[in-house]
Amino acid sequence: MSFDISIVVPCFNEEASLAHLHQRIGAMRTLLENHNLHIILVDDGSTDRTWPILRQLFGGRSDCTLVRHPTNLGIGAAILTGIRAAQTEIVCSIDCDCTYDPCQLSLLLPKLTSNVDLITGSPYHPEGRVLGVPLWRAFLSKAASALYRCVLRQKLYTYTSCFRVYRRAAILQLELKRSDFLAIAELIGKLDLNGFHVAECPATLTVRSHGLSKMKTFRVLAGHLDLLCELLVLRCRQLVATFISTRFLLDPAPSEKQRENRRRKD
Repeated sequence: MSFDISIVVPCFNEEASLAHLHQRIGAMRTLLENHNLHIILVDDGSTDRTWPILRQLFGGRSDCTLVRHPTNLGIGAAILTGIRAAQTEIVCSIDCDCTYDPCQLSLLLPKLTSNVDLITGSPYHPEGRVLGVPLWRAFLSKAASALYRCVLRQKLYTYTSCFRVYRRAAILQLELKRSDFLAIAELIGKLDLNGFHVAECPATLTVRSHGLSKMKTFRVLAGHLDLLCELLVLRCRQLVATFISTRFLLDPAPSEKQRENRRRKD
């Protein structure tokens, strides 16, 4: 089956990664040749040569759209800008550094069934793989995921991967407070709390081979704790509201047997 698919690529000071990205997108196009792909590249206020290189490699193509933030807003904001700019219902996001090979979208896309609103690539799934990533970083990611599993309804192995497939309509309904790396986890959290269905697919995560990571580890860790507290409060409110509505507000209609027993007593 063929689909129209938009693929969002957030870019911030990625001049060293763009040639590799261009090559891997070419390989992805070949692998997904049965689908109609449109690439949306979002320059998130880069201060290096990212924008001119993007124009050189992808400009002028009818199947590519280039978008530019005047200042750096964060990876979450860049992904949302791309989703809003998309003209298709199915939208993917991939990392500019290709730490998740874009060709792995061929594994995620079949899992976007009619009842699923988001598929996330999951290197920490029992069938996923992590190659070359420092052990301390993998440990922190797994620890964060364990905490999110305690708070949210849907139990995943990975909540922080940018490598995803979305239903655009579901994402546009959300109100997110964050625009940086934390927006990635907030997005799944808000989908979960709003009753949307999230699933995951085993994926392979490799160490970055071009450029430098933009994530500030300790700042992100503190942000995850803040987000977890916010989601926990929202989840508790939901549970309390559900308890009150089922115990005190709802008056279910009596069954036929209950009505018959009442008539006998009268």
